[in-house]
Amino acid sequence: QVQLVESGGGLVQAGGSLRLSCAASGRTFSINSMGWFRQAPGKQRGLVAEITTGGDTRYADSVKGRFTISRDTAKNTAYLQMNSLKPEDTAVYYCHAIDGSLMNYWGKGTLVTVSS
Repeated sequence: QVQLVESGGGLVQAGGSLRLSCAASGRTFSINSMGWFRQAPGKQRGLVAEITTGGDTRYADSVKGRFTISRDTAKNTAYLQMNSLKPEDTAVYYCHAIDGSLMNYWGKGTLVTVSS
């Protein structure tokens, strides 16, 4: 089993920045990729960014050029640096991981609110 705990959410003005962290514990050696999803009120949860063990990254079109995902394997932590935030980025952000057996793990989420 893998446990994920997010931190770093909060309230920020449009144009500002936040950095989210996701600390993994448990069978962290089994993790292949880690990523971030988000869910705004009344909308489905969708991928924001993900990073593989090899360092390959993938981003949603809406955040390309503004968000950067990174991973510190020694600390079993993934980060999401969010710059030039927009009100439409307001959502609950969830950390996600997949292990070698394609088991999915989720954190409880952290709220990001961007005011206009």
